[in-house]
Amino acid sequence: MTERSVTHATFVVERTYDIAPERVFSPWADPTTKARWFGYPAPWETNGYDLDFRVGGRELDRGGPAGGPVYTYDAPYQEIVPNRRIVFTYAMDHDATRVSVSLATVEFAPTDGGTRLVFTEQGAFLDGRDAPAQCEQANSGLLEELDRVLRGAPDHS
Repeated sequence: MTERSVTHATFVVERTYDIAPERVFSPWADPTTKARWFGYPAPWETNGYDLDFRVGGRELDRGGPAGGPVYTYDAPYQEIVPNRRIVFTYAMDHDATRVSVSLATVEFAPTDGGTRLVFTEQGAFLDGRDAPAQCEQANSGLLEELDRVLRGAPDHS
């Protein structure tokens, strides 16, 4: 019998951007722009990406290293308040094995001349196959990529 466990964790990643909330929000909603900053690292291959950005819609991304395991990110949208808040749940699978399930909230607050983004995740990390620290680091990296796209930097190749 396989040993079963679950680790519960909550983490918060904050960023401040020197642009208005609607410009920070829009890259979450547009499939072409989101694909530029969200997803798997190079040289991983994407085996399918779909973004249906609406309450009841979902984001689905599959990919992984060439010839290696396939990671699947499946995220239904629970609430969207334009330019203010996005709430979604997501499951992360490694091949056919579920490794984590999370509730994530992204908040966009206007600041003097910019936007304060607060990303909060509450996760259940299953059977030691995923870890909160890894997930926090990955989300922090994604928000750095978002900053790169917002500044108009070229895509990584």
